[in-house]
Amino acid sequence: MYACGLGVGTQNTRGDWLEVFYPQPLLHPSEALMKVLFDIAGGEPDGNRVQSLQSERLELLVQALDDIGEHDQAKIAQQFLRSHRPVVLTLLVSDDEPESVSEVYLKLHLLSHRLVRPHETNLNGMFGKLRNVAWTNEGAIDLDELPHRQLQARLEGRILSVNCVDKFPKMTDYVVPAGVRIGDTARVRLGAYLGEGTTVMHEGFVNFNAGTEGPNMIEGRISAGVVVKSGSDLGGGCSTMGTLSGGNAVVISVGTQCLIGANAGVGIPLGDRCTIEAGLYVTAGAKVTVLDDQGNDVEVIAARDLAGKPDLLFRRNAQSGRIECLTNKTAIELNDALHAHN
Repeated sequence: MYACGLGVGTQNTRGDWLEVFYPQPLLHPSEALMKVLFDIAGGEPDGNRVQSLQSERLELLVQALDDIGEHDQAKIAQQFLRSHRPVVLTLLVSDDEPESVSEVYLKLHLLSHRLVRPHETNLNGMFGKLRNVAWTNEGAIDLDELPHRQLQARLEGRILSVNCVDKFPKMTDYVVPAGVRIGDTARVRLGAYLGEGTTVMHEGFVNFNAGTEGPNMIEGRISAGVVVKSGSDLGGGCSTMGTLSGGNAVVISVGTQCLIGANAGVGIPLGDRCTIEAGLYVTAGAKVTVLDDQGNDVEVIAARDLAGKPDLLFRRNAQSGRIECLTNKTAIELNDALHAHN
């Protein structure tokens, strides 16, 4: 089996799932566990399955998990027994396109728990399964039901604070990976992958199915699908081009020990030890003048032709305004003290 998770979440008044929290999702669970879970779900392991669980089945699940030695999962199920929140069991036999909110949330949890890396799980069609939700200080609320809930709160002397309206919640309400620092938690979405030693400063942003190998200093934007490899620094306000909109089908990545300067940007995969000077956005079609070690012009090419090549320095000529590329003589080194999370 590909993955499974026992979760508790929020439904609207019509019984539609808005979000699901999986305390301990599992990747490639054992055959013994798979058999127990499908027995409880009441089906054969011939396809993905999402099953709501009432207290009777939860009690059976607790005992069955203990019997096969899955004590951590049994403890979670036991805790869910004491809750009045709806419980769901999600079983993914194969890594197919998600067909429900519960399946989407399980895959987002796998990413943020570092069980899979970006692009290692199938998220095709996920946007059509998620709805816009009001994320409030009282949890997720269906937008159609928000006015009633706001009025109800006022009548009870409370203020219902709407933090954002989005398809995705912030990651730290579900997962806090070990060994990371996040200046503003609202700027990291569930489904982000943050490797140990990553620091995301207040202006940094990390989208779902994207992230860092760690250690990294992130003061810019990591768009959906983008992976930043270890030792690289994204300067304040810089940007990486994602693949969700704009017709960009090329998956952008940033190699090891790279520096993207403040307010700069990258629209090509960068090789190792590359630098883009502050304020320069290198798009795939940008014309780049390649220089030799003596500073002489060699050729003019599109930036896409330099994709993945190491040890490059991209700069803008202060007099002519043209984009130039030459060999990068230095590689950045992150400050070890800044990325220690003891």
